Amino acid sequence: QYYVERSLVEMTTVFKALSDDTRRQILKLLANGDMTAKEISENFTISKPAISKHLDILKEARLVTSERTGMSVTYSLNASVLQTTLGVFLEFFDTDKATGKEGNENETI
Repeated sequence: QYYVERSLVEMTTVFKALSDDTRRQILKLLANGDMTAKEISENFTISKPAISKHLDILKEARLVTSERTGMSVTYSLNASVLQTTLGVFLEFFDTDKATGKEGNENETI
C-alpha cells in the first residue's frame, strides 16, 4: 500500500514537471550531456531566475541532478526516474495484471 501511494505521488510530481514545454526543452538539452545553469539559460529568452525555477521543479521531480563546482552548478539528466515513472504508469493499463488473466499472443487490437 505504501509503495503504491508513494509511486502515485512521485508519478504526479514527474508528470507535473513534464507538463511545461520549457522544462521538456531543458530535459532535451540535458539528454545531450551535462550543462551548467548558464549554458542552459543561453538557450532560452526567459530570465535566468525563471530558468532557475524550472530547474528547481525538475530537481524536485528528481528528473535532473545538480552538482555545484565553484561558482557554477552543473545539471545532469536522471533518465532512470523517467523510465521508472513511465513503467509504473503503464502498469495501470496492464489489464492482464488487473484481471489476473494471462495475455494472448494472437490477440489483435
